[in-house]
Amino acid sequence: MRVLIVGTLKGHISTAGKIAMARGAQIQHVDDIDAALGGLRTGKGADLILIDVTLDVPLLIQKLTSERISIPVIACGIGSEKEEILRAIKAGAKEYLPLPPDPELIAAVLEAVSQDSTDLIFKDPKMQRVLKMAEQVAPSEASILITGESGTGKEVMARFIHQKSKRNDKRFISVNCAAIPENLLESELFGHEKGAFTGAVARRLGKFEEANGGTLLLDEISEMHVRLQAKLLRAIQEREIDRVGGNHPVKVDIRLLATSNRDLLQAVKNGEFREDLYFRLNVINIEIPPLRERPQDILTLAEYFVGKYSESNGIIKRQFSNEALRAITENHWTGNVRELENTMHRAVLLAQGEAIEVEDIFGFTSASKSATSKTTSNGLVGRTMEDVEREMILGTLDHCLGNRTQAAKILGISIRTLRNKLNEYSAKGMTPKSANAYKAVG
Repeated sequence: MRVLIVGTLKGHISTAGKIAMARGAQIQHVDDIDAALGGLRTGKGADLILIDVTLDVPLLIQKLTSERISIPVIACGIGSEKEEILRAIKAGAKEYLPLPPDPELIAAVLEAVSQDSTDLIFKDPKMQRVLKMAEQVAPSEASILITGESGTGKEVMARFIHQKSKRNDKRFISVNCAAIPENLLESELFGHEKGAFTGAVARRLGKFEEANGGTLLLDEISEMHVRLQAKLLRAIQEREIDRVGGNHPVKVDIRLLATSNRDLLQAVKNGEFREDLYFRLNVINIEIPPLRERPQDILTLAEYFVGKYSESNGIIKRQFSNEALRAITENHWTGNVRELENTMHRAVLLAQGEAIEVEDIFGFTSASKSATSKTTSNGLVGRTMEDVEREMILGTLDHCLGNRTQAAKILGISIRTLRNKLNEYSAKGMTPKSANAYKAVG
């Protein structure tokens, strides 16, 4: 995670940067918006921008949009600049981060922007074989296509390959092709020249040039538009790219990795993916099996995540009860490692006894699991979605003793969305059980 800090706010943003660095982020710091844009145009990329809310946040967001630079922006302030906060959020800032900074809140913001982990934890022989193959091909220059269901850890595998490659001392740049609109993705990848389109006030280097000498990962490449696939194919074949609006090709030296959770061969048959590009990418295919097919990894990962989130939340590490162990191993885990991680995080926060029980993990006891599956839907019949959503949000907030950051993590929503929901409930006189539920932690 590369974080660009814009402004100082009496040193508080620098403190936030130090906390983010302790969480594994790489920090760049500039004084103003012009310096931030200048760095981004010349290939000093970032995955997240933290900006002093007293600066012109709408201007920064407008400039990023007009120059087709896709980076989430977080406004930061000491909490008294209400007009600036509202203006920043309306302009498109993803969140507002109150200062002085809270380490857990910063961790939540980083996780919300990038859910990727660099930890590769495994024990199952099936996964060991996959890792052996990855390690064998990593030193080569061949393109690698990493496939598997959502949540299996494809980007983690890509980072592992980069670390084991001859380019491990160079940059690893990741682009999520599914998260960036088509009209922005071309500039994001290939850059553009001054005057290439309205708003292109200066030359901007894209991810290919930013990753020059290192590794470029095209995450979820199956979502790339066919028009861009043709330009990508040329970049792979010729090892050169054309900036948008450019007249001269630019040589690049990158190792290309790609991931997909779809069957690309079927996408080729459906006319949704170029066959020639598929074969260029699929020189080597590494398929990551779903978690249900590597059962020994389930408990290994569950114990790892319990330790990780117990430590990060300052909670004593609990062991699993025997019933919980059986429930974990018998669960299908359709969301794979990502689902398991989120579930273990929730269990760490909700467990109150000596051990982590089934109800802490899934919300029911093993004895009542069968009955629950029969009665849950009946308990929801006749109720509005709004009522069910409100009960879930307020119940989760109560379980977290009013900590909005932790509640947002469990619910899988942003802190801003949670804040808006709470304001809505408060206006209607609907307050959560916990007296601390509106504690200002986000």
